[in-house]
Amino acid sequence: MATTQKLAGPTNGVAVEQLLSTVEAVKATPSIAKFTFRIRNQWETGSRNCSIVTSFTGANQQLSHPRPFTLQADEPAILLGKDLAANPVEHLLHALASCVTTSMVYHAAARGIQIEQVESFFEGDLDLHGFLDLSPDVRKGYQQIRVRFKVRADAPDGKLQEIVELGTRYSPVFDSLTNGVPVFVSAEPL
Repeated sequence: MATTQKLAGPTNGVAVEQLLSTVEAVKATPSIAKFTFRIRNQWETGSRNCSIVTSFTGANQQLSHPRPFTLQADEPAILLGKDLAANPVEHLLHALASCVTTSMVYHAAARGIQIEQVESFFEGDLDLHGFLDLSPDVRKGYQQIRVRFKVRADAPDGKLQEIVELGTRYSPVFDSLTNGVPVFVSAEPL
C-alpha cells in the first residue's frame, strides 16, 4: 500500500498507524496475508435462504467474529418470493459497493487523503432468458453493472476520479467480478 506521508491518528475512520504496521508485518511475514472467509447457508423455503458468518482463517490462525452475522436472502414477489430480504444479486451489488468503498477509503487514508463523505449508486442488468434457460445466448448473471460515486474529499474535483479508482484498483470483490474466479462445487448427502 503506497503512502505519501506517515500519518498519526485516524484518517477516514481508519487507524492509519495500525494500517501501516499491518503493511510492514505482511512484508516481513508474507504468510500472514493469506485469509479464507466462509459462510454456512441453509435453505429455508421457496427462495428464502439464510447464511451464517461465524469464523475465518487469517494471519496464520483461526479467528471468530465476536458474534455470528446472519445474512437473509429472498426474492421479490414478482420473482415468486415473499420479499422478506434483499435477493442474491442485490447482495452481490452490496458486496461490490461496500468492498470498493472500503478499499477506496483505506487507500486514500494511507495516502493522507481525507474523505468527508461518499455515496454510491450501483445498478445491474439481468435478463431472465438466461436463468429460465430460454436462450443459450443470454448469460445468467449480470450483463452489465453501472456505478456512480459522489465524493467529498480534501482534493480538487479533478482528482475525485483518481480517488474512486483506488477502490476499483484494490477491491477484492471488484477483482473477483471483473477477472473471474474459479469456483469448485461438490455435493454430498445430508
